Amino acid sequence: MERHIRKVYAPMTETAFYILLCLQEPRHGYGVVQEVEKLTDGAVHLAPGTMYGSLSKMEKDGLIRLVREEEKRKVYESTELGREVLRAEIARIERLYRNAKEVMGK
Repeated sequence: MERHIRKVYAPMTETAFYILLCLQEPRHGYGVVQEVEKLTDGAVHLAPGTMYGSLSKMEKDGLIRLVREEEKRKVYESTELGREVLRAEIARIERLYRNAKEVMGK
């Protein structure tokens, strides 16, 4: 993983995390918003400006790619780099969780 990507996406924002998580299969922006709300029971809401700004940046950085356009909606999916970045973030979160359990369990 190149240095720029590591610097920008590690640690990852909640927005970036959920976008990459949801784009494991092709979705348009509004589909991502809906899936995030479903996954988080409404606790996380991605505002349109944040969502579309993030999609644009992530596409430029090579983490996601445009698959097709459907009636003015752009459909994206994660690239291999995006999946690598997501796996690294999940490993980081798992480490944090293990550490917290160790300390809090004492």
